[in-house]
Amino acid sequence: MATTERPPGKTTIAPGVLSTIIRLTALQVEGVSRLALTPSTVNTLFSRNRDDGVDITIEEDGSVYADLHLVLTDKANIRETSKQVQEEVSVAISKMVGMEVGTINVHIEDIDYQNNLVPED
Repeated sequence: MATTERPPGKTTIAPGVLSTIIRLTALQVEGVSRLALTPSTVNTLFSRNRDDGVDITIEEDGSVYADLHLVLTDKANIRETSKQVQEEVSVAISKMVGMEVGTINVHIEDIDYQNNLVPED
């Protein structure tokens, strides 16, 4: 039986999949408490998943650009945690979906001090 070689097809990744990969990767980094609400703009006012803390753009060349809006724990080093999030998200996108990463912008929206509140007597 003869096998004919065909060129590979095209794989398309839905933006929601990328958003989920980015969100779950960021949440695994030590020092990240949760994702914050994404600030609304005219362009994002009516979009779905606007409040998940991840805003992504996919350029025509296939490069992924992401803005993450995070709330960190009170023990987190802001600079180191932000850098770690950028590195981990970049690696996840590259390895899991094979897309080129443009920039990963991290916006620290708040610090979570909930765990250190002392109850009043």
